[in-house]
Order: sequence, then structure tokens, then C-alpha cells
Amino acid sequence: MLRYLKIVPALGFGLVGRFSFADAAGLGVAPDSVTAIDVALEPDAAMMNRARADNARLLENFPKGFALDETHHAHVTVLQRFVRTADLDKVYAAVAAAMAMENPAARKLQAVKYYYIPAGPIGLAGIVVERTPDLLRLQQKVIDGIAPYAAGTGTAVAFFTTAAEPTVDQATIDYIAAFVPDHSGAKFLPHVTIGVGTTAYLDAMLAAPFSAFTFSPAGASVYQLGNYGTARKNLKTMEFSS
Repeated sequence: MLRYLKIVPALGFGLVGRFSFADAAGLGVAPDSVTAIDVALEPDAAMMNRARADNARLLENFPKGFALDETHHAHVTVLQRFVRTADLDKVYAAVAAAMAMENPAARKLQAVKYYYIPAGPIGLAGIVVERTPDLLRLQQKVIDGIAPYAAGTGTAVAFFTTAAEPTVDQATIDYIAAFVPDHSGAKFLPHVTIGVGTTAYLDAMLAAPFSAFTFSPAGASVYQLGNYGTARKNLKTMEFSS
């Protein structure tokens, strides 16, 4: 998923408009009434190995970046949305139904190139996945399936936060609220985020030949989003039949 407007404040370049739990309470929003979710495809070993290797190299170049780990999952975002927390079980069922109808595990996806979004002297990098009719059809089924449970927007209480990271940027909230239609359908850019590097390093990475490769989704998950659109907390995992 694109995180160009999220990585900037995370690394100290400063977007304004941060929200805390106290701010949300002041707006009269009931705690946990809305959850910010990411419906994601879990890549198989071919993509995971490539993403982790790229991430390790990026961390050597820019140690202040983030590692792909259990709280920063490598994945292909299908949809980000605010949903009503009370309806999460219905959301999981709708996602599972969409996955069953489309059977992503039977598809081969093509990784076609690197890309990055610049943020001053650094950039957020990823591996672009070819947008296919199958992916677009899956995304639309997920959008339609959870539409009855969607909330237009949310506040910081919708996100996964910690004592060390208690705030959520307004830019993140706005991005999730506008994912449909701003990042769906013809505007959908499927990709796997791999980390942060300096623009000089990333320019050289993009200039080098890219060996395209195929991979398949190994499963699907619904995550609770953290600040900057990270997939922080696994809420539900759906394994695919072989």
C-alpha cells in the first residue's frame, strides 16, 4: 500500500495534525467504536524472501528505517477502510467470502519493478505488482462485501497504538478515509512495501535491471492499521486451501 504521506512524519519531516486518544474523546467518539483495517494478501515464500532481502539492504543504507517483522508485515494491500468494531466478525466473514469466490491462491502474480516515493533526502520503496483483472475483481468484491459495515472516517482510537507511539497523524486518517475511491479500481497500485532508503541509493536501485518474478498469495489477513498505514496487529488470518 502506498505510504508516501505517512513515512514523512515518521522520520522527522513533520506533517501537522496529530491526534491522541484524548483528542478523540473530546470529539465525542466512543473508544473502539471504529477500527481502521487493512485487508491484505499474504505473499508466498518467493515474495517474502525477496522483500526481506531488499529490506535488509535498505536498513544497511538507512538504519533509521523499519524492519519487516511481526509488527510490520510484508503484504499486498487489497483495501484499507474504517469499519464499525461491533461488526468485525461480519467483516471477516465478508472478506472470507470474497476470497473463496476469487481463490487468489490459484493466481500467479507478477512482480515487475521497484518504485519509491521521495520524501526529502529519503524515500519509501516497494516492489510493484502487476494490476490484473483478477486483483481488481477481488478488490471490488471486498469493497462491496464490507460496505454495510464501513464507517466514513475515524480517529486515533481506530488504530493500533502503543505507549511509545500514542499518536496518529491526520494524514493517515485522511488516507484511509479516502482509500475508496482514491486508491481503488483504476487507481489501485498493488505493491509490497520493502523499506526506506536514501534517494541516491534508491535511484541506483531503480536504474539497475529488475528481474521480474512470479509469486502467489499464500493466505489473507485482516490487520488493524497503525500510524503511517502500517499493518500492525493481526485481527484475522484466512489460510487458502491448496
